[in-house]
Amino acid sequence: MRPPARPRAAGTARPRPAGEGPAQQEHDGQEATGPTTRGTRGPGPAQESAQRPPAAGPGRRPSGTKAPAQRRPVEQLVPRAPETFPASRPGTARATTSRTRDDVVSDQLADRLAERTAMARYRMWRRIGWTALALAVTAGLVWVTFFSPLLALDPEQVQVTGQGTTVDVEQVREAVTDEAGVPLPRIDTVGLREEILGMNAVKNVAITRAWPDGLTVRLTSREPVAAVPQSGDVYALMDAEGVRVGTVEDAPDHLPSIVVSLTDDEAGRRAMNAALEVLGALPRKLAGSIQTVSAATQDDVRTTLSDGRVIRWGSGAQVELKIKVAQTLLRAEPSATTIDVSSPALPVTR
Repeated sequence: MRPPARPRAAGTARPRPAGEGPAQQEHDGQEATGPTTRGTRGPGPAQESAQRPPAAGPGRRPSGTKAPAQRRPVEQLVPRAPETFPASRPGTARATTSRTRDDVVSDQLADRLAERTAMARYRMWRRIGWTALALAVTAGLVWVTFFSPLLALDPEQVQVTGQGTTVDVEQVREAVTDEAGVPLPRIDTVGLREEILGMNAVKNVAITRAWPDGLTVRLTSREPVAAVPQSGDVYALMDAEGVRVGTVEDAPDHLPSIVVSLTDDEAGRRAMNAALEVLGALPRKLAGSIQTVSAATQDDVRTTLSDGRVIRWGSGAQVELKIKVAQTLLRAEPSATTIDVSSPALPVTR
């Protein structure tokens, strides 16, 4: 049973319990003094002593001032890193943390080295793979190009053109078809050209590959411009360069005959060359009207037309100018039997 509360005298302060602030103390003081009676001039001595704030002393502060903020310890403001392992003695926690960081750095370095090694190995294998693929493709192309029957020469795909009237086409075709079954890149076109040039009446030849399995042979034949009588009724067909391109038994009607023996002496060869040079330069119409050609020397070339008129050409020099002068005189003096254009600047007619 609690004892009855002891009455307090006016103006005495109630003891402040622990944790009670100054504001509560002031409220208690007001309750003790009570309200001021209306109509009085001021408080009495007892009221003044009750309203006067207590004197400042140890552990007290003046009324009306705020209590300073309580400061928390530094240990409570700075968060503490969790300890991985309990420290048994001072300095053990720091040493343990250092070892842990070293282990982490070491593991990261090992991972990076392993990653670099794996990447280098991957690049090496990729390079090896690409190299092997390139070699395989190259080997396939080489086999298809040089050894595969896909590009082998087909005899039916061989075309020979430009044979003229004197070239043996079957002989040329036979020489080309000997390469049948050989891939086009392996055919020796240079050697084949030399073989065809060695044939009779072939002046020039061009060989081109007609992919994928054909060859085109373009010939330039030697066309005869005169027939040179031999023993009996045999005539040698000669081109404009003095090369024999064939032999016939009867004199051809479309070729003039050269009255020059095919001797091996130097004078006979020079006379033959001069006569052939003149014949080779004549236009088609005038050459077709020539019946015979004679050349006693290289400076005395003569042609006899089919109507019996004779044209003296002299040597083969300035043959283009001589031909123009001769054509003009043939039209201007149809009654002339001899036209001498050996000196084209001073022609003579008879």
